[in-house]
Amino acid sequence: MIHRTVTGCLAVLLAAFVAAQSDAAGAVREQVACNLNLAKTFPKRNGRSESGSSFVKAIRPVTGTRRDELVTREVLDGNIPGFIRALTPVTLSGKLGSETIDVTICVTPDYLSVGDDRDFVRVPVGLPAAARIASGLGFFLPTTKMVDAIYLQAAVKLAPQPMPPTSQMQSTDYFWAHNRTVDDGRARAAGALGDLTAGQKKDIVLTNRLRSKPGRVAIYGWHRQNGRPIQPLSTVHDAGYADYSHGLRLVSSTAFVNGQPRSLGDILQDPQLSQIVSSEGPIPEPNALLRSFR
Repeated sequence: MIHRTVTGCLAVLLAAFVAAQSDAAGAVREQVACNLNLAKTFPKRNGRSESGSSFVKAIRPVTGTRRDELVTREVLDGNIPGFIRALTPVTLSGKLGSETIDVTICVTPDYLSVGDDRDFVRVPVGLPAAARIASGLGFFLPTTKMVDAIYLQAAVKLAPQPMPPTSQMQSTDYFWAHNRTVDDGRARAAGALGDLTAGQKKDIVLTNRLRSKPGRVAIYGWHRQNGRPIQPLSTVHDAGYADYSHGLRLVSSTAFVNGQPRSLGDILQDPQLSQIVSSEGPIPEPNALLRSFR
């Protein structure tokens, strides 16, 4: 009896060990896959690219559409920090019948930034610029459900730091000041470049609501440390609006369903798989929807 009990315990422990090793191997595989996928998307940064602080000085006099044009040009020319290029896997799980399905998306570890690893600035943009950048680089905007999952799985969770809601909220000086506040918070949290970081911005998101609200931008998130977002899904602002609190988190167009690569666009419009990554179910023709914002 004792021998059978010990044997049974060993079998359970061995099964648990094998499962743990399998999970660890899967996590490593998806991290490598995310990084390899990213290497094909962002253009290389050249030696003539401006630092973040130099770029901010150059764009201080401008706002709105003109500033978005300058940001878009820098990003599409490859003026992006190296750490932003290291995509991070985030896994959302659900059930299809009795089967558990894991959908792993690959996301930028922080919000879109201009500059290099030593000197960069997170840059808010309006929806048309966000769509040009995302589709131009082969990415999507996140859904609200993805934003929640990113926050939940973030290695560094920063407390939101709202600034006074003045007439200067859309100014370059405002988002530059907020960028320094975010950097200070990340330093206090001992967060390293490349750690998945959340809580510092609201997200520009992809949602079916924009089909009935053309000319608007959809924003969501800015999670408090209790996990609840300050900003519910909103389409109150015009599409070109962007203030210091907005950020652009990019999601790769390739995802992994139980470890197998799949088009995220196909997943988003699939009647069943979409339920795992979107709180509103299918988003029909998401590529066309994203391009329509440009």
